[in-house]
Amino acid sequence: MPEILFESTFWLSVLQIIAIDILLGGDNAVVIALACRKLPEEQRRRGIFWGVAGAIGLRVVLIFFALQLLALPFLKVVGALLLLWIGIKLLQPEDDDGHGNIEGSTHLWGAIKTIIIADAVMSLDNVIAVAGAAKGNLGMVVFGIVISIPIIVWGSKFVLKLMDRFPIVITFGAALLGWIAGDMVTGDVVVKPYLADAPSWLHYVNAAVGATFVVVTGKFLASRKTAAAAPLHEIPLAANKDHS
Repeated sequence: MPEILFESTFWLSVLQIIAIDILLGGDNAVVIALACRKLPEEQRRRGIFWGVAGAIGLRVVLIFFALQLLALPFLKVVGALLLLWIGIKLLQPEDDDGHGNIEGSTHLWGAIKTIIIADAVMSLDNVIAVAGAAKGNLGMVVFGIVISIPIIVWGSKFVLKLMDRFPIVITFGAALLGWIAGDMVTGDVVVKPYLADAPSWLHYVNAAVGATFVVVTGKFLASRKTAAAAPLHEIPLAANKDHS
């Protein structure tokens, strides 16, 4: 592990993991706040601390199993397709916040349990993306999550405001997921033998194609969704003009 710390590829992957956690983990901060909102003031810090600790532990376990599964034939291809879908979905207009079913608990253990369960349910996209970026290195996963979780919990408001003010941040995040997806395909145990004699830059091209596909497709679908919603507001106005 100490030798790896001096490799540029290690830090590049860690930065990717941190970016993924911040981009896909903003909702987790909302869940933590909602789960602890009914606790007495003196218990909130403990609820947040132990809830986050449990969520981190569970996520590391899930990513460990994801790393093992990605060694199976075609699993990286499936994972890459899921990441492409997640990236495209990230660029779509949001219909609702999706947090209406998160209940606040009046006791400490209930709040901790809510945080851990909600994080596990909501973190499938995060687990797949981090496993793809980690390239089989669990130590890298732990290192990246330990750095990014405090940012999510204590800096989530800043991150969310940044995303609202500069939508390009979300576009870059979606492109990152597409990049990882394109790179992941070339690492599948079934695909690798066919690329044994391919030039070393091919996986960069594949990654770039994945990033471009996500951004172009995501933006196209988002524009269609916005255009489809617009006439709903215009129809009544047009009808009123006809009657006048």
